[in-house]
Amino acid sequence: MSEEKTKQISLELDAETANGTYSNLVVINHSSSEFIVDFANVMPGVERAKIRSRIILTPEHAKRMLHALQENISKYEEKFVKKTSDTNEQQIRFIPKGEA
Repeated sequence: MSEEKTKQISLELDAETANGTYSNLVVINHSSSEFIVDFANVMPGVERAKIRSRIILTPEHAKRMLHALQENISKYEEKFVKKTSDTNEQQIRFIPKGEA
């Protein structure tokens, strides 16, 4: 088996994209060749949600994103979520900026 070489990719981030888009709703659909991930935000009392961003991925890239998201959620939970010893409840603990 040959070893795959890892390429370094330089990413560009313009000012508008750096601001990000808030989303509290994600809808995922798929076909045989792609996954469509729509990000929207739902406002209380409003029955319609506007899709703010759509990302189309190959199944291979969707799986890579799943693994990357799982890894990052695990890191987040290690740092910010404390399980109480007497129950299985989780509590978010806020660590002051200088102590992280």
